[in-house]
Amino acid sequence: MNKYDSFLAPMIESFASFRQASGRWNVTDELNIHLFDRHCVVNFPGATELTQEMVDGWCRRRDTELLSNSHRGRIYVIFNFVNYLKKRNLTRINAPSIPVKMPRTYIPHAFTEEELESFFKACDSLPAKPRRRDVLLRRITIPVFFRLLYSSGIRTNEARLLRVSDVNLDNGILNIRQSKGHSQHFIVLHDTMLVLMCMYDDAMRMLYPEREFFFSSARGSFYTQQWVVVNFRQLWYKYNTAHAVAYQLRHNYAIENINQWVGEGFDFFDKLLYLSRSMGHSDLESTKYYYSLVPALSGILSRLTGENFNNTIPNLDWVKKSIYDIYMEEGDHEEI
Repeated sequence: MNKYDSFLAPMIESFASFRQASGRWNVTDELNIHLFDRHCVVNFPGATELTQEMVDGWCRRRDTELLSNSHRGRIYVIFNFVNYLKKRNLTRINAPSIPVKMPRTYIPHAFTEEELESFFKACDSLPAKPRRRDVLLRRITIPVFFRLLYSSGIRTNEARLLRVSDVNLDNGILNIRQSKGHSQHFIVLHDTMLVLMCMYDDAMRMLYPEREFFFSSARGSFYTQQWVVVNFRQLWYKYNTAHAVAYQLRHNYAIENINQWVGEGFDFFDKLLYLSRSMGHSDLESTKYYYSLVPALSGILSRLTGENFNNTIPNLDWVKKSIYDIYMEEGDHEEI
């Protein structure tokens, strides 16, 4: 993002550095503080001091924020910013009130095996023409990107913002730095997913030897959230009719794991803790949300657990062409 433009720029930069140093900074905070900075520039040109009007105007609930949690997420960083300034005697205004966090009533789509197989079939059937680099990138990126969401429970933003330096393909571990909240965490890739990631990385190194982001766009930047939304929608509705969004692959990951906790092995709450940490939840309460989404959970809770998560990776038998094959069949690569 560009530098801050308002008179608050030095204070925002100091605040952001402080939060980063304490491990309490993320892309959502950065986006919202930039938007607040823009709000000050547009609505208070020439201002030299932070006022209550500036803060209250930005933090007022909008008509489009039907859920209090959306409102809460947008203003939380401003609440922390104002308190940061107050503790250093840089302002005397009041921090905004934080809305009470409401229980989630949202029920994600329950994917069927047929829907998922159809979706990944669409991912693997992207056209090779016209012969342009962006077309090639889409063709080799989408099958891997969405399988990573499916097989790891990773958030869409976490996948988009993965840097090459955060992906260890020797041991199959992802270092998730850009996450929701302040929770840096690690994800271990399923063996099958690791193979796909390695093939994708090899192909991308031929195209962009010095790329910064693991899933790099043709411009060398990370993909936007709109890229995820548009591509998922196009490919999902190629064969399916039920409403679904890409983020629901994360919900599916949690539910499928809980459904597998039958048989011998770790106790239920050990499994739950591991799942919670892998998904980057700050506490177990967030993971417990999935209890109500798992059929016959009362029966699962009464048993010991232990079934590993082999079944959470999609059946890739029909994905015979490697990314190398996709890349090499284009021919005359210098012309792409």
